Order: sequence, then structure tokens, then C-alpha cells
Amino acid sequence: MHENLLGPEPTRLPERPEAQAAADGGTDPGKIVRAYPDFSEAWALLAERALHSGDPVAAYAYARTGYHRGLDQLRRSGWKGFGPVPWDHRPNQGFLRALAALARAAREIGEDEEWERCSKFLADSDPKAPAALGLA
Repeated sequence: MHENLLGPEPTRLPERPEAQAAADGGTDPGKIVRAYPDFSEAWALLAERALHSGDPVAAYAYARTGYHRGLDQLRRSGWKGFGPVPWDHRPNQGFLRALAALARAAREIGEDEEWERCSKFLADSDPKAPAALGLA
């Protein structure tokens, strides 16, 4: 739990039941992106798949798209560029997964500053997120 009582409230993205059901049901993430282009989790799934198949350049592009779509949604939800983005709130996980995939892809293509920035951002968003995403 974040202990800063003077800091901002945690940001919780809104539920996306249709998009989430598609992702949870194993629908191809490319198909999900075509139906819900602002759904960060689908972009994260594409990035994770590209990383797994050894294509960090594609993973970087997918992850960066999911990350930016997530930033847009966080801002619309009241986030001011800092403060908690809890991992345990399911709708936040797509953004956090995209951020973790961006960190991994950056490391694989030699973008060390981006790796550091994204890793720190992930830990600052929720200290539980790096371990949950295999970055701790």
C-alpha cells in the first residue's frame, strides 16, 4: 500500500468488459486491437507475443502503442503524471503490462535509458507490479 497520505489517490482505469472478455477468452490480440484500438492490454499481448518469438523491434512498437493509449486513459481518469496505478485493479493491468513489455523490448534493442525509465515508472506505479510481471 502506498503510504503517502498527502499524495494523489490511486488511479483506476474504467472497466472494459467486452474487450477484457475477448482478451481473457483467448481472442487473437490483433483482432482485439481492430475492435478496441485503445485497449492497452491487447497491445501488451501483441508485444509479449513478439518478445516471445524473438522480435524485439515489433514488441517495442506494440508496447509503445499500448503504453501511450494507456497514458491517454490514465489522464482522462484524473492521473496527473504521477501517483499510484494499482496492479491489483484489473483494468490497470493492460497499461502496466505494456509498460513492462516496453522495458523488456528497450533492453533487448539496447535502449538502456528507456529500460531504466520504464522499469522505474513501473515500480513507481505499483511496487508489486515488477514482481508480478517478472521484472523484479
